[in-house]
Amino acid sequence: MVVYDLGWFSGFCYRAEMNIDDHLIASFLDKQNIIAVVGVSDSPSKYGNRVFFDLLGAGYKTYAVHPDGGTIGGQKRYPDLRSLPERPDVVDIVVPPAVTEQIVKECNELGIDKVWMQPGSESQTAIEYCERNGISVLHEVCIMVQRKRV
Repeated sequence: MVVYDLGWFSGFCYRAEMNIDDHLIASFLDKQNIIAVVGVSDSPSKYGNRVFFDLLGAGYKTYAVHPDGGTIGGQKRYPDLRSLPERPDVVDIVVPPAVTEQIVKECNELGIDKVWMQPGSESQTAIEYCERNGISVLHEVCIMVQRKRV
């Protein structure tokens, strides 16, 4: 059991204890992966925005997804995963759990087999859906923290 500081979410910092599969995390964070971040809002203080720009700044090919579309910090923001110019290898989800449950279904329909549910985005229903449908899933760990660790 390892304790990790998982960063900021919803305005507070928290910690969690869990077993972490470093090989699985490394496969998600391979620099060759294309990552879509679902839940990138206009507000720089919102977590989805922070995750998107963290990954972009770290050199990942990253797409922002939000139903409003438009642009964010000079980057195009797509209204949904189907609108992306190419299929991502990893979808990082930063939305409420009920929305996550819909996003994982869209991932399955599009053949996306890696889903990272940011802390606060996960639901047991979404996790079980991924497991039943052969989608590798990470949850309860922050992609920004793990990116710096692995």
